[in-house]
Amino acid sequence: MPRQLVLISLFAFMTATAVAQNTNSSSTGRPRSTGTNTNKSAVPPKPTDTQLPATTPPAARTSPAKPRVVTAQAAGADTVLAAFERLLNGIRKADVKVVSGVYWNSPSLILFNNNGTVTKGWEQMRKNRESSYPDIKDVKVEVRDLAVTMLGRDGALINCLWTQSQTYKDVPETATGRMTLIFKRVGRDWKAVHLHTSPDKQDPSRVLPSEESPATATPSPTPTQ
Repeated sequence: MPRQLVLISLFAFMTATAVAQNTNSSSTGRPRSTGTNTNKSAVPPKPTDTQLPATTPPAARTSPAKPRVVTAQAAGADTVLAAFERLLNGIRKADVKVVSGVYWNSPSLILFNNNGTVTKGWEQMRKNRESSYPDIKDVKVEVRDLAVTMLGRDGALINCLWTQSQTYKDVPETATGRMTLIFKRVGRDWKAVHLHTSPDKQDPSRVLPSEESPATATPSPTPTQ
């Protein structure tokens, strides 16, 4: 075979082999790229997906709405108690102006006093205190079992037990009793429109026999054995 023909045949064989190799390498490269795409699709969710639970805290911020109603009720009761405390402080200081300022300035004001008398009208109440307070010193008032009941927006009821000690015309004295005060909202202030005080230990002579408790009734003689 001539030399030139042999070279041509050899060149053709090498060319065919190279084409076959290129074909194989290109076919094997496709699965690799496909495998890479498959792995990318299996990547975990984006960080934005895992952060979705962070949107829940706003619900917790709005949850304290209920306590606001309770705070509004307590605020109303606290305002009434503040007026009651001004009254007590005025009594402790024997201050006519402070005590009179807590009461409703009206002829309809009625006070049922601890000694069984009745005071009618704001003017009479003020005059009574102007007469007695100069002779009262060293007043101490203690309140216990205090209860406040709100009667809507404009009314409130306070009741308690009290103990008061003082000197009247240099003579020491002490008394205990029960107290009920009715407050009414007048403008922006709370005013006491009615007071009822009574001793917690009644004089037996002022109690009907039918209302006597076993503790106050006359005990029957104990038989001897």
